[in-house]
Amino acid sequence: MRWDVTTWAVAALVLIAAETLAPGAFLLWMGFAAAAMLLLVLFLPGIPLLAQVALFVVLSFVSIQVYRRWFRNRGRQSDRPLLNRRAEQNIGLVVPLDQAIVGGRGRIRIGDAFWTVEGPDLPAGTPVRVVAADGMTLKVQEA
Repeated sequence: MRWDVTTWAVAALVLIAAETLAPGAFLLWMGFAAAAMLLLVLFLPGIPLLAQVALFVVLSFVSIQVYRRWFRNRGRQSDRPLLNRRAEQNIGLVVPLDQAIVGGRGRIRIGDAFWTVEGPDLPAGTPVRVVAADGMTLKVQEA
């Protein structure tokens, strides 16, 4: 067996196996590029080493770009897109102010949690509508 064929076979296997240790699909595509190099040197012997390495770099770049453009954002859409966005789940709710908004900041209670709110100055007890979320601060306006 030729050393270049063996080297590219080992490189392809190592890169594809390394993907299990560092998920993110980056090493997988480099492994595919190494597998393509394996086939290339297998069927076209005599390619200089420097040309092999340069072609591997180009194939790696191209394969990663293919992944980023066509496969990365094609996952299934969630039936609950706000599942881990707790503050954004409250947008649209109308609740009374627990603590008056003074100087643009106040507090409301939603369920068993208190939320810091920002909006126009209003007295406690005024119903407000949550219109946006900025981190863990809710933006409100009078309902």
